Amino acid sequence: MAEFIIERKKSQAQYFTEDLGNDIGLDMILIPGGTFLMGLPPDELERYDDESPQHSVMVPTFFMGRYPVTQNQWRVVACLPQVNRELEPTPSHFKGDNRPVELVNWDDAVEFCQRLSQHTNRTYRLPTEAEWEYACRAGTTTPFHFGETITAELANYNAAHTYGNGLKGEYRKETTAVDHFGIANAFGLCDMHGNVWEWCLDHWHNNYEDAPNDGSAWLTDDESARRVLRCGSWDDDPVYCRCASRYYFDHGFVNINIGFRVVCEFPRILQ
Repeated sequence: MAEFIIERKKSQAQYFTEDLGNDIGLDMILIPGGTFLMGLPPDELERYDDESPQHSVMVPTFFMGRYPVTQNQWRVVACLPQVNRELEPTPSHFKGDNRPVELVNWDDAVEFCQRLSQHTNRTYRLPTEAEWEYACRAGTTTPFHFGETITAELANYNAAHTYGNGLKGEYRKETTAVDHFGIANAFGLCDMHGNVWEWCLDHWHNNYEDAPNDGSAWLTDDESARRVLRCGSWDDDPVYCRCASRYYFDHGFVNINIGFRVVCEFPRILQ
């Protein structure tokens, strides 16, 4: 396996940049392992049953993309040797090199990870649902990693609607560049609320009864089962952009508000 060179920026986030070729890089942030309460806190507004019961989960160390995968990054990896399925190099509706890729289904996202793994000799994959929420919260317990509410100056969502005591703002009706807001959580991750929904590994379950507590993907024997989505999008009300919010679609579903973010497994020799 190629050597990990982990750097530190002023934000104190530790990361490495994967060289994809064509002067395109993929920043991968080190997410230190830990234990957190996954799911809906008892006092959170606008509750949904599928976000409960809240439960303790221990998540091992891993790397996660600083941003959702961009159209630039997608285009480079889509031109790498095929593993299982063909990829369209320019699928997105809202064009822009630094905007998130969209109109990609779960199978496309998995193929992207497989090609990237083959190219780099590292293990890339989609995040588990527990990894995603743990990374999004970054040690916080509020509905959003930046506090109790959300504004259009912090994230891209349907700001014609409000959450809690938040104010209405600009409803952009399209994606924004992944670094548009210049805001990161305590781990150094950006765009964790809104812009595009992000595919996860897990099969959908209607609640967290009997969910795993080790950060692993919660899978069934049915490979055609619906897959979990996190993050909310540019087209969603703010309630769907909370840390605990979750949704699902069939693995073959595509939409202009769905993209993904990648995880790289932390080498066991470094743990």
